Amino acid sequence: MKTQEFFKVLEENKDKSLLFEYTPNKLVGANYHITEVKHISVDSVDCGSQTDTWNETVIQLWESPLEKSKTEYMSAYKALAILKKVGTMKPYDLDSEVKFEYSNANFHTAQLFVNDFEVRENNLVVKLAVEKTDCKAKELCGVPEKVVAFAEGVLEKTEPCCSPDGNCC
Repeated sequence: MKTQEFFKVLEENKDKSLLFEYTPNKLVGANYHITEVKHISVDSVDCGSQTDTWNETVIQLWESPLEKSKTEYMSAYKALAILKKVGTMKPYDLDSEVKFEYSNANFHTAQLFVNDFEVRENNLVVKLAVEKTDCKAKELCGVPEKVVAFAEGVLEKTEPCCSPDGNCC
């Protein structure tokens, strides 16, 4: 989801409580705070020696240990106010992907993508997901879409993209 799309969803649901589902059926605690907003510029080189650049907006969520008993979630209105204030200090690239950085005692620190959202009663639930790493140069490196295949119950090996004989960097 793009940053501007996320802001629009907040605007359209500002009267709702804002909940984040970091994995199916597991919510960030009501004691969460927005502790940092990062405007990130990525300048990369992939395994096929192709360069790329893009921007990301990363919003960090943190659960306050001093508020573990809190049961009321932040409103979409309050979150939008926080994010708008940040925008007056450091402008957003509204076309950048928005991600959420989060962890707790049972979940590793991760930057999570917005997979979907839904309105449940008086709650706006933002569904987050981990996106798996991927080879961006599959075609250039000769990597088939399905790297592992089974033939008569036997695992067939395929040459990895970045082997000594491969076409990659």
